[in-house]
Amino acid sequence: MECKKTIDLRKFSHEALEQLRVSAVARVEAGESPEAVARGIGVNRRQIYRWLLAYHYGGADALKAKPIAGAPPKLDAKRVAKLLRIIQNKSPLQCRFEFALWTLSMIRELIRREFDVALSEVSVGRLMKRLGYSPQRPLYRAWQQDPVLVEQWRADEYPKIAARAKREGALVFFADESGIRSDHHAGTTWAPVGKTPVVKATGARFGFNMISAVNAAGGFRFMTVEGTVNGDVFRQFLGRLIAGQTRKIFLIVDGHPSHKAKVVKRFVEERADRIELFFLPPYSPDLNPDELVWNHVKARVAKATVQTKDEMKAAVSRALRRLQKLPHIVAGFFRTPTCAYAAA
Repeated sequence: MECKKTIDLRKFSHEALEQLRVSAVARVEAGESPEAVARGIGVNRRQIYRWLLAYHYGGADALKAKPIAGAPPKLDAKRVAKLLRIIQNKSPLQCRFEFALWTLSMIRELIRREFDVALSEVSVGRLMKRLGYSPQRPLYRAWQQDPVLVEQWRADEYPKIAARAKREGALVFFADESGIRSDHHAGTTWAPVGKTPVVKATGARFGFNMISAVNAAGGFRFMTVEGTVNGDVFRQFLGRLIAGQTRKIFLIVDGHPSHKAKVVKRFVEERADRIELFFLPPYSPDLNPDELVWNHVKARVAKATVQTKDEMKAAVSRALRRLQKLPHIVAGFFRTPTCAYAAA
């Protein structure tokens, strides 16, 4: 069987080429195979895939005629596909970079290593955006975390706790503790371009700890602590948590030593009708919605300028009491992707 000769696209006008591209892509979208369309219109099958790639990333506008032909792309579809496979499946550390997060400079260097192509960071940024990527804050996981135990917790252990709490009329809370220091600052302020603003703050270093508990209905209890959170301190927090409660509390915590101290075990055993402890899988803070309390509080306090420990304690207390009056925000912590399992 005689093969059909391919046409010379260079002889087509911009408008004719646009119509050919749009028609070919429309036929593929309608269900025809790219190879069949390529044979039908007399173009090389690689050409049809170039059009499909352009349409995939640029939409219908990418098929329109361009008044002036630009320089040919330095990365073809095959190289782009390989680049994305590397970024998706490998960490920078596996590619012999110093850090664990992909940055534009690293991707630029990766392109130079793999394809011997030099691009500016601006060009790399445009390329990544066209491919549907954007810079995002990653979720960190401890390498010691056991994914099997995490899945077991979500699929089996926690549903059992929730079902039992429903049967017994108990309230499910998650608890955690965190520290805050005077030298922790965050946020931005407006200033003239090129002139870094200076905010005067105390050079003294001081801090204290906080304990809190949250539930999916927006309930929030907290306590601030000067000094270390040990078994005695945690026992005191448990006493405050159950005070005035008419329903039993199922409290979910991590494996911190203070949670497993003898004084805590004895306290819980003596009040078995009022409180019971359950433990998250090891190295799994992302499963605890109470962790998000600290992100919220620290973000507010970090913008404050405090001179003394008392001022700092007052700022933290204001942030905690404000959060206590906003149950919809507390309940929202349970709707984050890693904690949604506990939202029901």
